[in-house]
Amino acid sequence: MTLHWWQQPVKAIDADAQQAAQQRQSQLTKPPGSLGQLESLAIQLAGLQSNANPVIKQCWMAVFAADHGIARQGVSAFPQIVTTEMVRNFARGGAAISVLAAEQNARLEVVNVGTAHEPGELPGVIDQRIGEGTADFSQQPAMTPEQRLQALDAGRDSVQRALDAGSHLYIGGEMGIANTTSATALGCVLLQQPAGELVGPGTGLDDSGIRHKATVIDAAIDRHNIDPADVQQVLDCFGGFEIAALSGAFIHAAQQGLPVLVDGFICSVAALIAEKLLPGTRQWFIYSHYSAEPGHRAILDALQAEPLLDLGMRLGEGSGAAVALSLLRHACALHNGMATFEEAAVSNKDAEDD
Repeated sequence: MTLHWWQQPVKAIDADAQQAAQQRQSQLTKPPGSLGQLESLAIQLAGLQSNANPVIKQCWMAVFAADHGIARQGVSAFPQIVTTEMVRNFARGGAAISVLAAEQNARLEVVNVGTAHEPGELPGVIDQRIGEGTADFSQQPAMTPEQRLQALDAGRDSVQRALDAGSHLYIGGEMGIANTTSATALGCVLLQQPAGELVGPGTGLDDSGIRHKATVIDAAIDRHNIDPADVQQVLDCFGGFEIAALSGAFIHAAQQGLPVLVDGFICSVAALIAEKLLPGTRQWFIYSHYSAEPGHRAILDALQAEPLLDLGMRLGEGSGAAVALSLLRHACALHNGMATFEEAAVSNKDAEDD
């Protein structure tokens, strides 16, 4: 039986590099553990990069944009045209992730995998449109198996560009009106939870809008009645092109040994899908922040994940990960730049008095 590319195994973590980094941390001029998660981050990155002195100089950020047919059911506070308008905003440098990418000196690409409207040729935007948005999953599967494979491939292609550019870290982001509805539906099926447990305001729904969104999701799940263990079919029924692309990107990054800094709710759902499609993928993930979307905690629990930040963010685009990137860079700088007790001629806790 021939395996798809996304079924090939992930790269193993380098335990020797992790151990060497752990040893270095024990020799630095500080009480053990006093830098908290910054120490564990450096050690984790050492194993991911096969480098006892990890670095994050080149970071690749990719925003996948697509529309969702479920938007026709009134589950978003914004009209669908906003997805295309935001793609143009990304290209002009006016979006939050555009500002943060520039601030972090990171490479930003936008991949259009399926906006409902044609944005035109734009600098920094890659056209890989699979369709004019997904189908309305309240009525039929969101995408065909062929479209799902195309979306996974688009994610793989993005990671390959990052690798070819010598990137040390990959950040995925998303843009798509109604994509919190798609992500919530996926989470509900995979975790076997009712929509009321995971649903949130998305772009700013009021309480009535949130209840309507939950009703639409629950009805669609009942309509399709699919096996949660059949992750490919779950993705076909409820996914978005951009969510599938993110899953493909995360899988290929894990296969090729490129660490991933995961953004908020929607990206975490894509990470959960990636892990379920290819177990072991999540070893390559670092989680940036807790999203204010209610369902995020349940998704993170399923991934056994503990994010770095809790800032009340729920914008998407990869913005939370872009903010957390500074912490990873600080962790590497401290790990590599601090003197050891021996180098600084400082007595450590085990030194005997003369």
